[in-house]
Amino acid sequence: QVQLVESGGGLVQAGGSLRLSCAASGRTFKTYAMGWFRQAPGKEREFVAAISWSGYNRYYAGSVKGRFTISRDNAENTMYLQMNSLKPEDTAVYYCAADGDSALASMSRYEYDYWGQGTQVTVSS
Repeated sequence: QVQLVESGGGLVQAGGSLRLSCAASGRTFKTYAMGWFRQAPGKEREFVAAISWSGYNRYYAGSVKGRFTISRDNAENTMYLQMNSLKPEDTAVYYCAADGDSALASMSRYEYDYWGQGTQVTVSS
């Protein structure tokens, strides 16, 4: 079992930055691929970014590429999402997720077995 807890969300003006953290329990964190997803009101949960167990492979949604950076610290059992140049359309609840079956990153939410409770990110115009 893996438990995930997100933090770092908040209210920020357009153009600003936030860094989200995802703290994971369990000694096998370093073997899991991890991902960030987000869900805006009335919309489906969508892929944001994913990272392989080693951190070598990283994938981004087109809408955030060049603005967001995903990273992980396996020694600290923590994953991060650095978000720069935020836009009002980035407003959503952000979730971290872990793929318990694979060390390779996936962009599909259906591949992920464990989810955090989410953290709200609101970007004002």
